[in-house]
Amino acid sequence: MEEFVPYELAVKLKELGFDEPCFGYYDEGGNLYTEMQEYLLAPLYQQAFRWFREKYKLNGRLNHYPNTKLWDFSIHNLLWNGKEFVENVRKEDRSLRYSTYEEAETACLAKLIEIVEQKEK
Repeated sequence: MEEFVPYELAVKLKELGFDEPCFGYYDEGGNLYTEMQEYLLAPLYQQAFRWFREKYKLNGRLNHYPNTKLWDFSIHNLLWNGKEFVENVRKEDRSLRYSTYEEAETACLAKLIEIVEQKEK
């Protein structure tokens, strides 16, 4: 069920106020269910990324480098405030590249959560 956000990130999304309808739910042990349960929401990746775009105006984008077969990501502020990137991994640290799309997608979502958590402190 790789379409679902991992349990650890689902917990953090809930703490940020994510409360959208989902196809899946996690129990306290991190087990995924696809039937209605009274557990933690288990959003799809696309739901989580859409939620960050709509609620926080942050757009995560994955980038692929065919010559190295690696992935990274950048995060854009959609409310343009004179600063194009909130987070640009490519410029900050070239060692933060990932061998699969899924690894980069999870890292990008984790970074979106971290940015909002820092902002709300």
